[in-house]
Amino acid sequence: MMAYRNRRAGRVNCAPYLLTVILVLHNSVLALRIQELAKSTRPFVTRGSRVIRCEGCLLPAVHCICDAVPEPVAESAFLFLMYKGECYKPSNTGRLIADVAKYNYAFTWSRTEPQPALLALLNDERYMPVIIFPHENAAPERRLYDVPVQEGKTPLFIMLDGTWREAGRMFRKSAYLQSFPVLGIQPEALSDYALREASHDFQLCTAEVGIEVLKLAGEPLAAASLNTYFSHFRKNYIMGKPHMSNRT
Repeated sequence: MMAYRNRRAGRVNCAPYLLTVILVLHNSVLALRIQELAKSTRPFVTRGSRVIRCEGCLLPAVHCICDAVPEPVAESAFLFLMYKGECYKPSNTGRLIADVAKYNYAFTWSRTEPQPALLALLNDERYMPVIIFPHENAAPERRLYDVPVQEGKTPLFIMLDGTWREAGRMFRKSAYLQSFPVLGIQPEALSDYALREASHDFQLCTAEVGIEVLKLAGEPLAAASLNTYFSHFRKNYIMGKPHMSNRT
C-alpha cells in the first residue's frame, strides 16, 4: 500500500531516482509503483522495457511531460485499487488523476487480504466512498446517477484500475466493497484513448472516467485540467510509438 496526500514537493524533468521520490510524494500511484518495485525479487520486464524512460512520468525520456504536470486542484478524493502489475504500466492513466486530485490513495488489490490501511480508509468518517463502475454490473438499489452530497463528508471515488476483465473481477470478488453505492458513467462521446484495446467502443480509460466523475462532482476546473493533461499525455505517449502515429 502507498497513500500520499502531500502536495507536490517539487518538479524535476527526467530526474534521477532519488529526486523522483520527491516528485511522487503527492502521486500515490507512482509511490505504489516504487514500493512494489522495491519488494520485487526480479526486474519487471515487458514489451518496451528497453526504452529509456523518465522515472517521473514513465514516458520515454525524449517525450517527458513532467513540466506539464498540473497543480492538484480537485477537492474530491480518489482511491485506486490496482490489479497486480497495473502500477508498472506506462499506459496506465490513473496516475494522471492522482496528479490532479489533492487527496489520492493507491493500494494493490487483494481479494481475501485487503490491507488494514485500506479498510481504515473505507471506514474513515471524513469520506463517503462511491465505486465508479458501469451500472449493469450493480444491483438496482446500489446505483447512483449523481454524486451524493453529505455535509461534512468528501466523496471518495473508488477506481478499479486494471483491464476491463480485471476491474470486473475486483468489483465482483471484493466482499469489503459490496456495501458501497455505484456511480455509473455515461460517456457523451466514444473514447479517444488508443493506447489499449477496450472490449467496447463506449468503454473509457481511467483518466477519461475521472474527467466525467469530476464534472458530476461539480468540479469543472479540475475536469478541464485533467482533460488537458490527458490529451498531452496521450500525444506524447503515441509519439514514442511510431506504429500508432495514425491514431493521433
